[in-house]
Amino acid sequence: MTALPSPLLTVTAEEGRGWVRLRLTGDLDYDTSGELVARAAERLATRPELDDLHLDCAGLEMCDSMGVSALLQVHRDTAARRVRLHVEQAPPFLDRIMRITGIDHLFARQEQKDRRPARGAGEEGPSDPHPSPAP
Repeated sequence: MTALPSPLLTVTAEEGRGWVRLRLTGDLDYDTSGELVARAAERLATRPELDDLHLDCAGLEMCDSMGVSALLQVHRDTAARRVRLHVEQAPPFLDRIMRITGIDHLFARQEQKDRRPARGAGEEGPSDPHPSPAP
């Protein structure tokens, strides 16, 4: 059996006054996560007046543990510079990963008000798989 190559990650930038939007297309994984971290760090270094960094995730096909690690690194880098980090148009699989790993609260999420949490196929029950016991 021959493994098929995964799509590369493409990161394109759109910039405005006080903000940058990085559009992610492809896989955010072990092989590509460094690209996201490098592109975000580059924008943070060259745009000292930056207030907001947006990650448009509509084109993501998958995200593994290194992808999550990359998101956390970008969060640390933006937090250190007091830049708000936004995750936009997250596909259901990314919403679920972020919720299960407990990192969803780290990112500004405009669409959260309009969307229900993503669930796995046939999943029933509370949106929090590990609810805290009532006091």
